Amino acid sequence: MVARWKWFIVRMSKRPWFRASLFSLLGIGTALLALVLTPYIPDELPTKIGADAVDNILGIIASSMLAVTTFSLSITVSAYGSATSNVTPRATSLLVEDPTTQNALSTFIGSFIFSLVGIVSLSTGLYGAKGRVILFAVTLLVIVLIIYALLRWIDRLSGLGRVDETTAQVERAATKALCHRLQNPHLGGSPLPDDTGYQAVCQPVYPVKIGYIQHIDMPALAKLTAAETSRLYVMSLPGSFVDPSQPIAWVMAIEEECLDQLRAAFVIGDKRTYEHDPRFGLSVLAEIASRALSPGINDQGTAIDVIGRGVRVLSHLAHQAPESPVESTLSRIFVKQLKVDDVFDDLFTAIARDGASMIEVNIRLQKALACLSRLGDATVQAAAARHAGWALKRAEGALTLDEDKQRLRHIVAELWSHPSPDRYSLAHS
Repeated sequence: MVARWKWFIVRMSKRPWFRASLFSLLGIGTALLALVLTPYIPDELPTKIGADAVDNILGIIASSMLAVTTFSLSITVSAYGSATSNVTPRATSLLVEDPTTQNALSTFIGSFIFSLVGIVSLSTGLYGAKGRVILFAVTLLVIVLIIYALLRWIDRLSGLGRVDETTAQVERAATKALCHRLQNPHLGGSPLPDDTGYQAVCQPVYPVKIGYIQHIDMPALAKLTAAETSRLYVMSLPGSFVDPSQPIAWVMAIEEECLDQLRAAFVIGDKRTYEHDPRFGLSVLAEIASRALSPGINDQGTAIDVIGRGVRVLSHLAHQAPESPVESTLSRIFVKQLKVDDVFDDLFTAIARDGASMIEVNIRLQKALACLSRLGDATVQAAAARHAGWALKRAEGALTLDEDKQRLRHIVAELWSHPSPDRYSLAHS
């Protein structure tokens, strides 16, 4: 886990205003660069390249970029609204953080500001003949950047806000968070003991805010547990909803005046984020499928697509890398591991409930669970079999046609015919 200030910088860099501000500053600096490089321009060069045309070029860039920026912002806002109504409001944050969209808008804004600064500087006579040459060369480079940004922006518009593209972004975010957690199952610390006997000799630490844990600053916690006798048992992972009535940690041999620093290491916000919370991405995928299965939309295809994406995300559970040795500075911090049953519940429970009356969704769900069972270890097999049994029971209670029930039972019997001590007997459920 990264330190809190690094995490804060990463979060800020994903906001639209951050890149727009950088590109704007770059545009101002580029426009004023000619004043610095003027002494290095040969005297005869301005008469050879026709730098007088830069006035008209900058005027065209200023007027066109203002219109393009306004038009692009309206399209972006419309795409956010479309994703909110057709996919889920929880996926909108990924669209806001989309780097292609931010780079395009920032390029347009930066080019507009560059042209304004250039026009103002030319009007005051700051550049002179040599300065116009440099400004002309830089303007040509800016035009190339604008063309590149426009081409990428046109390609991005074909998928911006669409259901399948937004779902793909959620899948990528969930996969990245899950793989990161599998590489650091205890956030770099030691496994949390199953026995809660440590609570009898430890002091509870309660949060002062109500909300979701977005980040845990493990380096800061390591400093608080520098003493050999100190211990810290973390009870809440990123994504957990916390309140002052439940402890977020239990501590031993940590000074009372350090507890405020410990609380500050747990970043609590109003909503969940994707970076360190793999369960949130899976919950959003399930929400997309549930919305697609609602009577008002009735889009079984999207639900089936989400099931396939969920299989790809959870397939990484079968490829867990060996856990790296615990650093000595983090060895006295104990963190619980992500539970396989929880991630299966986040994804499959809502889909099985809302798609219970649809035979095509039930068939795809059973095949997906069987696939995960074949790919995973005993823990994954047990979770997949459990959800397959529950999905079959829900389907038998919701399907109205006896032929559909018989067909589903036959498919389940074929998929789960191989005996295993960790599986339920689904064929006779």
